[in-house]
Amino acid sequence: MKMEHFDYEQGSPQWLDVRKGVITGSKFKDARERLKSGHPSAKAMLYAMNLARERCHGTAPAIFVNGAMRQGTEQEPFARAHYESVRNVLVEPVGFFKTHDDLYGISPDGLIDDDGVLEIKTMVSSETLFTAMVTDNISEYIDQCNGYLWLLGRKWVDMCLWCPDLAELGMQMRVIRIERNENDIEKLEADLTAFAGTVRMYESALRKAAIANKEKETA
Repeated sequence: MKMEHFDYEQGSPQWLDVRKGVITGSKFKDARERLKSGHPSAKAMLYAMNLARERCHGTAPAIFVNGAMRQGTEQEPFARAHYESVRNVLVEPVGFFKTHDDLYGISPDGLIDDDGVLEIKTMVSSETLFTAMVTDNISEYIDQCNGYLWLLGRKWVDMCLWCPDLAELGMQMRVIRIERNENDIEKLEADLTAFAGTVRMYESALRKAAIANKEKETA
C-alpha cells in the first residue's frame, strides 16, 4: 500500500495535526473490539465518533499524557540504542506514515534494513511487566504490529519489551519477533475496512446535522 512519510517528532504539534481523523496503529485493537454479539464495542464506537468529529474539522477530547506514557517516550532512545548494540544492527528512526487516502496511519519506533520494524514498549507498570515479559502475552500489541507489516509490506516486527530498572536481574530487555502472517493481516484489513465504513457513517451524520442546523438558523 502506498504510504506518505511525515518526518515529524512524535508528540509535536505537526505530528498531532497529521494524525487527525486517521485510524492509527495504536488504536487498531480498539477499532476491532467487538461484543460477544459481534457488534462493535462502546470503545470502538466512541473512537469512530471521535475520528468523524476530527474529519469535520472538530477537536476530539485530548489524550491525557500520564507519567507512564511520558516515561515510555523518554526511554525509547535508550531502548533503541541497547537493541542496536545487542543485535548489531542500525535502526532508522521514522516519523508518521499515512496512507494516501488518509484512512490509516502508523508510527513505528524504527525500521531495520528492508524487512524489519522495531516497536518498543517500556514496562512502566508492574501489571504490564508480568503480562508481557513473564507470561509472553503481547496480545495487546499484536494488531498494531500486524498493521506495520500490512501497511509497510515488511516481513517481521521485533517487539522490544524494555525494563531498565531490572537490568541487574537480566530482564532489561526482551525481544519477541512477530513474523508476517497473511491470514492475520487479511483479517485485520477486513475489520479495519468495516470500521472505516462506520467512521464515514458518523461523519455523514454529523455533516447532515450541521446542514440541518444551518437551515434552521436561517429560516
